[in-house]
Order: sequence, then structure tokens, then C-alpha cells
Amino acid sequence: MATQQTIGIGLVGSGFMARTYAETLAKYVKGGKLVAVAVGKRAPQLAQDYGADFEPSLEGLVARPDIQGIIITTPDPAHLPQVRVAAAAGKHVLVEKPMAPSVAECDEMIKACREAGVKYMQIQSQRFRAIHQKAHQLLEEGRIGQIWQVRVVSMLEKRWTVEAIDDRPWYVDPAGGGIILSQITHSFDMMRWVIGSEGTKVFAQGKTYGDAASKGTPILDLSLQAQVAFANGAAGQLWVCMETPGVSFPQNTFRTQVIGEQGLLDFDGYTHLDLGTPDGKWERIMTQPTFNSMDPLDPIRLGSFSAQNQEFVNAIREDRTPAVTGEDGRAAVELGQAAILSSHTGKLIELPLIR
Repeated sequence: MATQQTIGIGLVGSGFMARTYAETLAKYVKGGKLVAVAVGKRAPQLAQDYGADFEPSLEGLVARPDIQGIIITTPDPAHLPQVRVAAAAGKHVLVEKPMAPSVAECDEMIKACREAGVKYMQIQSQRFRAIHQKAHQLLEEGRIGQIWQVRVVSMLEKRWTVEAIDDRPWYVDPAGGGIILSQITHSFDMMRWVIGSEGTKVFAQGKTYGDAASKGTPILDLSLQAQVAFANGAAGQLWVCMETPGVSFPQNTFRTQVIGEQGLLDFDGYTHLDLGTPDGKWERIMTQPTFNSMDPLDPIRLGSFSAQNQEFVNAIREDRTPAVTGEDGRAAVELGQAAILSSHTGKLIELPLIR
């Protein structure tokens, strides 16, 4: 495929994340163009706002010859059927996280794309934030040697969680993974990416400590801690709390701490990247400018999403495997599913879940 071809993009969904991707395509992504939008009550307005066409159905969207790639921003229970429709029409897909509510559905999505000969890329925008990219580079260069232990911390205030549940009813849909799977797949993907290995065992405890449910609606646990053993001998620890009481620890929005044989890394994609050396010194490698994570048009916030969408467009233009694959998406869901299962049963869960 000629690398100069402009890739036509169809957007499935019309909410907060759909507007995020529409904005990146309109202003920041090179070689890609938003052509049409389908699905969701806000789709006609979103299409109009960005000079794109509105398509009344997903089938109509994927039938368009001027579209080569589809970005799916709908809730996770809809991903499998929508990916099947897009793949059958020969369209490459970029899919919001979590990939699907279960490993079995992830496998079906991967199979559908493989059989259709189209590319599947999983949305993991945290991988594309500048601080995370730099931290990964330092690890790849061996700056702290072999990785021994990793802790990923993700904390949100209770008020944000209540607002999110009010705005996104699928977070309480029993057919999906809920708000907890949406959050911990981000964290587990970061853990895998940093360690560079696959999880083999998971033990977790989860609970909702307060009453953060919208209008008393039952939801999956809002707080969870998990311990993960990895195949290369590294240990991972996850600490997620989405119900902190109006305050949170500083620099713990999405923080990762790494212990290696020759030093430490401490970084949060929203604040800083620090390198600790064996002589007891800390060096500030990078600082993240402040941004509004709830503003879909904030240009600093859009940096990671723009880089991610650029990678999707480039992979299509260059006819290569995207940087974040369906297998990556599946592995994050598997760890999340195992953690939830462990917290409900009180048992150590061995991986893989499906043999």
C-alpha cells in the first residue's frame, strides 16, 4: 500500500471518546481523515461539527469505499459484534478499552480480524503519553537493569466516579465489565508493558467501601488490590481506588514505580518521571504540563490520543502490525478478569484462563 494514501476513518459511537478521536483526526493526525460517523444519539451532531457524513447504521458506514479504518468507541459489550461487521467488510479496526467483557470475546475478535485479513489495534492511550514513552525507553535501554518489582497505582475521587457512572450507564451493565474492568485494564496493560512478560498467577481483593453507586444501582467493586506473578520472575502489584473521599494522594492519578537491579523509576503520566540511582540520588527526567482530563478538546490531553491514532493510520498506510495488538488487549482483559474472579472467590487464579 502506498504510504502517501490518505486513510479514510469511520467513527462508531458519538460520546466523550468519539469527540476526542474526531478532534485528533481533524487537527493532529497526518494522513488520516474523518469521513463519517455512525451509532449513538449524538452521531448526527458530531458528524456536523467535524464536517463529516452521518451514517444511519454501522452497516452503511463499513460499506463505504472511502473508509479504510474504523474506530470503535462504544461500550465493551458492543465491541465483538461491531468488530465482526467491520472485519467482514474488510475494514481495519481500532477499538476502545476494555477490549471486551471476557477473554472468550477477545479471542473471537482476534479471530474475526485474522480471518478477514484486517489489522486490529487496541486502544491503550496511556502507552502513548510522553512520560510513559520516555519511561519505557529508559527500561528498554537497561537504565535500571533487570526489573524485579512493579507497582501501578490508579486513584480517582468518589465524586468523579459518581459523575462517570451517571454519564456512562454501561458502567453498571451486568453484560459488561463495568467501571472496574475499564480502569484496571489500563493499569494491567501498563504493568505488562513495563515488565515485558506475561502474568502467570493473580490474587486480588476487591470491594466497594462507600456508597458511590448512582441512585443506588449495584455495581462491581470500586477498589481493588492485586498481586501478579510474571513468567520472567518479576512481581507486579496493582492498587486501584475509585472512591477516595474528596482527596487523593499527590501524584497518584496513574503512577508506576519500578524496582530494578540497578536503580528505580517513579513516574505518573499526569505529573513526572524520576530516575533513582544506586548512589542515592534522584533525577527529574520529565515533567508533564497540567491539563484537564475531562475536556475532550484539551490539546495537552489529546497528545497521547493523537499519537495513538497516528500509529493506527501509519500501520494501515505502511501495511504493518500496529504497536498495540489484539493480543495486548486480550492479555489486559485476562488479568482484569482473573483479578475480579480472585476477589469474588478468594482464590489464587492461575493463567491462562482459557486453555
